[in-house]
Order: sequence, then C-alpha cells, then structure tokens
Amino acid sequence: MAFHAEGLVAIVIFYLMILFVGIWAAWKNKSSGGAEGGDRSERIMVGGRDIGLFVGGFTMTATWVGGGYINGTAEYVYLPGFGLAWAQAPFGYALSLVVGGLFFAKPMRSRGYVTMLDPFQQIYGKRMGGLLFIPALMGEIFWSAAILSALGATLSVIVDININMAVVISALIAIFYTLVGGLYSVAYTDVVQLFCIFIGLWISVPFALSHPAVSDITVTAKEVIYQSPWLGNIDPKDKWLWADNFCLLMLGGIPWQVYFQRVLSASSATYAQVLSFIAAFGCLVMAVPSVLIGAIGASTDWNQTSYGALPPKDMDQSDMILPIVLQHLCPSYISFFGLGAVSAAVMSSADSSILSASSMFARNIYQLAFRQSASDTEIVWVMRCTIFVFGALATAMALLTGSVYGLWYLSSDLVYIIIFPQLLSVLFVKGTNTYGSVAGYVFGLLLRIGGGEPYLKLPPFIYYPGWVTQEKIHHVTGDVEYFVQQRFPFKTMSMLASFLANVAFSYMTKYLFESGMWSHKYDFLDAVVSKHSDEIMDKDTLVSNHDNIILSEITPVRQSLGASLAGTFINSEILSDDGASSPEDLVIKHD
Repeated sequence: MAFHAEGLVAIVIFYLMILFVGIWAAWKNKSSGGAEGGDRSERIMVGGRDIGLFVGGFTMTATWVGGGYINGTAEYVYLPGFGLAWAQAPFGYALSLVVGGLFFAKPMRSRGYVTMLDPFQQIYGKRMGGLLFIPALMGEIFWSAAILSALGATLSVIVDININMAVVISALIAIFYTLVGGLYSVAYTDVVQLFCIFIGLWISVPFALSHPAVSDITVTAKEVIYQSPWLGNIDPKDKWLWADNFCLLMLGGIPWQVYFQRVLSASSATYAQVLSFIAAFGCLVMAVPSVLIGAIGASTDWNQTSYGALPPKDMDQSDMILPIVLQHLCPSYISFFGLGAVSAAVMSSADSSILSASSMFARNIYQLAFRQSASDTEIVWVMRCTIFVFGALATAMALLTGSVYGLWYLSSDLVYIIIFPQLLSVLFVKGTNTYGSVAGYVFGLLLRIGGGEPYLKLPPFIYYPGWVTQEKIHHVTGDVEYFVQQRFPFKTMSMLASFLANVAFSYMTKYLFESGMWSHKYDFLDAVVSKHSDEIMDKDTLVSNHDNIILSEITPVRQSLGASLAGTFINSEILSDDGASSPEDLVIKHD
C-alpha cells in the first residue's frame, strides 16, 4: 500500500484542531477557577458542576459514541449470521442512558457525590471501596486500550503509516489536553469530535451507496445477494443469549465513572436527568451512518472494487468493515475525511476513560483511604500523575497485548455483575453492610469467571444449562478453534445472585450481631455495631483537612462547593432525597 500524504494531512488537521480546543478549554477553566475559587481538584473531576445542556449533551453522548461504538455497530450489521438484529449497542446504550436518567442520575447528583465510588465508601467503608475500584479501573483502562488498538488498525487500512506511531501520538494528544484541562477539556473536545464523527460519516454514506459495486441495500436487507441479509435474525435457541447480552448493555452501561462524571458535573439534578435523555437520543442518531455502512458492506460485490476478490469476512477483517468501506467505495478525499472522524471518535472515548480512572484513584483511593489530610494541590498532582500513568498503561496494552478486547469484555462483565448490584444496594436498599457487599462481590466474581471467556481462551469450570461447543474458522490461516458457548443467561443470573447475596448476608449479619447471637468483638469489618469507626465514613462526620468535626457540635451553615472533603457525605439519610440539586443547596443538619 502506498503512503497517502493527503490522509496524513487530514489527520494532522483534525488532531491540531482537537488539541487547540482542549488547550482553550483548559485556559477557560483556569480563568474561571481563579475568579470563583473552590477546589481545583474538584473542578478537574466534575468541571465545577456548571456544565450546561449543550456541552453536557454532547460530552455525555460522546461517552458512548466512540471508536468501538461506530466500528462495532457496522461490524455486526455486516457479519453474516448476525446483522442488525445482533447490533445491540445503539438500543442497549440508549436504554441504559434512559434508565440511568430515570433512576440513578437524580440521587447521585442531588447528594453531591464527586465520583461513582463515593456512596460505596460512605456505606461500606474504605477497604470495600478499594475492592470495588478494581473492576471499575479494569473497565476504564481496558476500554481505552481496546479503542486505541482499533485506531491503529483503522489507520493502517487507509493510510500506510506506522501503527505504533499513530497510537502513541493519538494517546499523547488525549493525555496532554486531559492533563492541563481535566473535564473541561474533555467536554469541549467532545463537542468537536462528535461534530467530526457525524459530518465525516454522513458525507461518506452517499458516495459509498452510489458505488457501482453496491447493490440496493433495501433488497439485500431481506434477500441473499452476496451474503445473508443484513437485517439478520435471532435463532430461537439463541434468544436467552441475546437477552443476556442486551441486559449487559442496558444495565451494565450504567455503573461507569465516565457516565457519572457527566452526571455529577451537571449544574443540577434535573439537568443531569435531561442530559441522560439527550444522550440517549444522540446515541441512536449517531448509530445510523454506522448501520448504513455495515449494510453497504454486506451489499457489495468486492470483486468489483480495489479491495480484492475475497470479501472482508473471508479475510478475517469484518471488524474493519467501516474503514474498508471508506477506503474502497469512496473517493480518496472523502475517505480521508471519514478517517479523521474515526480518529476523533477514538480520542473522545480514550480521554474520558483515562480521566475517570484517575479521578477515582485520586479521590477514593489516595485521598479518602490513605491521605484524608491531603491538600487540594497534592490531589491535583496525584491526578496528573495517574492520568499519565493510566494513559501510558492503556497505550502499552494497545501495542503489546493481543487479547486486549477479551480483557475488556471480561472487565465490562465484571462491572455489570459486581458494581451494578452494589450500586442498587447503596442507593435503594436500606440496611446493606460491608459483609453483604463482600459476599455479593465473591458470588458474582465466581459465577462469572466460572462461565469462562472465549476471547481470553479461559475455559469454564461451571457448565450452565444449554452450553454447546462451537468452532471458529480463521479463514486466512485455516486454523479451527473450538470454544464453549454458554447459551444460558449466566451473566444476568450472576448479577442477580450478587445482588441477592448482598442483601441476604447484610440482613443476616445485622440480625446475628444485634441479637447478641454473635459477640460484637467479631464485627471485624466494623460494619454493624461499630458505626463510628475510622473504616466507615459516617454520614454525620465532616472530614476537614486537619481534624474531624462532629456536625452536632457546630451550628447549621450552608455548605459551599468543595469546602470540605466530606462535602459529598452530608445527607441525614442515604435513602432520602430532599430535592437538593447541588452541594450548595445541601444544609448540614444537627443530630
């Protein structure tokens, strides 16, 4: 493949534009932060809680609409035997945003939390918060690595440049503007990136549709022309597998820091809900060009194109169908514009995940668990260091690990199976404690790992009802790979088992300790009888930079934004919702 100077120029222009917007947003954030005061670390994490509807709607949509979203949707629509029926991401993530907006956005935002892990540490303690940080971190890092890996492969299809160099440069740009601007830079660059994706892909679709090698996609939707119809179908024996995957997207898409970072940055709880609904609509709209490109790929006689005699599915390149369509069915100047859109999509996801991971570490691990007396400047520098470390880790995995997608699939399952039921418990179930949280964590982990993971070649040790042995043929090498497919909805079952274990063990230990059947000295987690221990962050304790002040010892005052470390832990009852829409509206109450 020849080197394409035009493509390289297009990418450079896109990257410089995004870098300029990121630096401008950082300057804007610094200027407003210096004028208004407040904790700088909190401004980096949640943007000063003044993200409006326009920027907020774009940045929340861009949280889902990234490189994996647009490439993956096109891939499943194109794949024979799957088609649109199995392209679940658009509707799954859209419903995830609707459910999140209806039930989770308001309680999280009205209580003034800073990260998703805050309520876990408030109710279950520092150690349990650290355990829950592990799957959350894995999800963010592996997701960033997966999409950076996809970027390298995409660039190699259209522009013949070194893959490693492309990945490293993209990661460095995303890390740089995230370092200097935090959520402000991420949010404003998301606006630019979403425009690039929308315009770039929609410009490409008419040219690809009008190519002589492409048949009418309305005909190929239902009839066999070059391959099976791209609408696809759901085999009755796979209906539970389909439902399991859909629940994973719909409910498992909620407990991610990238989502709650946007929710918590909204200027009010109502705005947080509206942003979720806007993003749900945005996800559906942004999926349309990807669906059309997948359909175009399934309707193309590839022998009439510059791609070659064999279609992408026979070259094991189905996952690259979107850039392949741009390269071989569109004029070069259009394909280069589309490439810039794809690159922008990747960065819009990578920067969000890196910032989310560093926010959770700096606040919930470093500050709340180890250094409660840490100054705001210290927290800012910890965030900067972890942004660089996590960004470098994701980049290294993208370049060196062949099974990065398998790692992300497994970690996203763990987010659904472990973190989602825990989030349900802390927000909506009264009386759960650390013992129940540990039990739910262990139950969910064992049941999910027991089902195996084909992408990691991890064999199952629990064979659920309906399991079958499948074969996968690698067309290029001719190798045949056998793996166990679990058709039983074991992921959702594992999630429900984790939730029930949490509730059951919480109430059981509460009864045993409070009834005197178990001595109080055995409450080694300080979860039932030792309610005011250092481990549990009591709702009535305000942690300042120097000492602990019991709220009953001070007169009621209005809480200013970021005035104290425990600004997120001041509600009198975790299940109450007093209608406060921001930390400024929350009043510290007497006992």
